[in-house]
Amino acid sequence: MKENQIVEWKESWRDEYLKWICGFANAQGGTLVIGKNDKGNPVGLANPKTLLEDIPNKIKSILGIVATVDLKTADGQDFIEIHVDAYPYPISYKGQYHFRSGSTKQELSGNALNAFLLKKYGLHWDAVPVPRLTLEMLESAAFKLFVTKAVKSKRLGEEVLQESHESILTKLQLLEGPHLKRAASLLFYDNPEQFVTGAYIKIGFFRTNTDLVYQDEIHGNLFQQVDKTLDLLLTKYMKAYISYEGLQRIERYIFPAPALREALLNAVVHKDYASANPIQISVYENKIIFWNAGKLPEELPIAKLKSKHPSIPFNPLIAAAFFRSGYIETWGRGIEKIMDECNMANAPIPEFNSDYTGLMVIFNAGNIENLKEPTEETREKGSEKTREKTREKTREKIISEMIDNSTISIIELSNILNISKKGVEWQIRKLKELGIIKRIGSDKGGYWEVIKKS
Repeated sequence: MKENQIVEWKESWRDEYLKWICGFANAQGGTLVIGKNDKGNPVGLANPKTLLEDIPNKIKSILGIVATVDLKTADGQDFIEIHVDAYPYPISYKGQYHFRSGSTKQELSGNALNAFLLKKYGLHWDAVPVPRLTLEMLESAAFKLFVTKAVKSKRLGEEVLQESHESILTKLQLLEGPHLKRAASLLFYDNPEQFVTGAYIKIGFFRTNTDLVYQDEIHGNLFQQVDKTLDLLLTKYMKAYISYEGLQRIERYIFPAPALREALLNAVVHKDYASANPIQISVYENKIIFWNAGKLPEELPIAKLKSKHPSIPFNPLIAAAFFRSGYIETWGRGIEKIMDECNMANAPIPEFNSDYTGLMVIFNAGNIENLKEPTEETREKGSEKTREKTREKTREKIISEMIDNSTISIIELSNILNISKKGVEWQIRKLKELGIIKRIGSDKGGYWEVIKKS
């Protein structure tokens, strides 16, 4: 048995190792081995039989759980294996909550402890009732925005337009008896920061990492925050490069707008609102960074971000409301959709970085030179190229019609090609000059001979 995230070796027993057992029980379970050194070699125990009796009693009396304690021998040395199950409810050591994370033990406190306790009790942060928030305090405009988008996206029927605010909240599971849940304060209250510190979005344009040029803060309910932030990104913070396809003017952004929208929604839905930190968006000339406090859903590792399996939202009630409103197109596929949108736009796939502070999504620009506004000379070349392609297609059609009907007239060609008589005459003159066709006989009694088919 090797030492890893679910196995720990200790040379001798100390009562403080009950904290390690507590950490295993609060995580995914594990085994604490007493009588092995850091290399995993048995070193023996002075009083194995006494420990075999004392350890289970201490685990039961102090932690309130039962663990399997086995005495084993290897290379003539005794050692004890303590097998701990993962418990569905929180286990404390003298009022402290410990948790096994990776190969280390951590004592939980603050927001981390709150999140752990909620999860163990089958609750999520956004489902906790909020005192002092009443139905009358919620914003009618927020409900109108929600139902309008929900009906337009066909996630809800038109009858919802006539329903009361209480009925809509019930549909979204945002009521807990007489109380409103935290998600309701974020979705339908005009000042969610009154109840949730840091419930806003901060966006800034940077020339360098330390040179902030300008910034904005976006407040209001979460639906408004998403709409206002996306509008600011596309109109104020991102430069649209102009190009031409023939005579058509094309505007292109460095980063695909649908991917940015999905990254923004992902940050809003999966943010750890208990952190009291706003979502932060840093825009540069050639990159844009989204950051939100919190971990990936269900602590999903970065290596599995390309998985086709949907993830469970960090705030499921908030996610459900955004889905029902049509803001979120596919349930639990946010990161996958970001990558799909970048692939379709032939843009680089963003980087995903996750650490103890939060999740960062970094969009890096591709070849900006390909997006920049062309010169007049480039435009003329592009326009001429398009016109020439149109002429070639017209000539090919004329040749095809002449092959099918060698006596076809210019008037008939004009009607078939939907171009003027002069246009047909010009094309025929060019075809004659190129030696592709020739006229045999008179204009009225003659016919066309196709010398070359292309």
